Amino acid sequence: MCGAFGAHALSSVLSPKDLSTWQTAVLYQFIHSLALLAIGIWYLERPAKSLKIAVWGFISGIIIFSGSLFLLVATDTRWLGAITPIGGTAFIIGWIATFVAAWNVSEHKGG
Repeated sequence: MCGAFGAHALSSVLSPKDLSTWQTAVLYQFIHSLALLAIGIWYLERPAKSLKIAVWGFISGIIIFSGSLFLLVATDTRWLGAITPIGGTAFIIGWIATFVAAWNVSEHKGG
């Protein structure tokens, strides 16, 4: 929905740079939403604390990273760009936790 809004409603209003920023927010939101879906399914099969950490990392990242970029573009409040890396860090924590969960599964299977 955010991607379509950017492509159709904002394309004639935003600068190419702002439109690119909007699309970056959409892309990261999309990728991490899919990751959340996959982790949710994985968690049903094999609950693990690291998967809970991954979920919170991805949710936090979507809100802070993508949300700050959406707000930056929509409100032209440039200081919001300063908090975007916090969301990126949350994404990294989520991915590390996901890899830890995968490592633990492979360890329990004997390699």
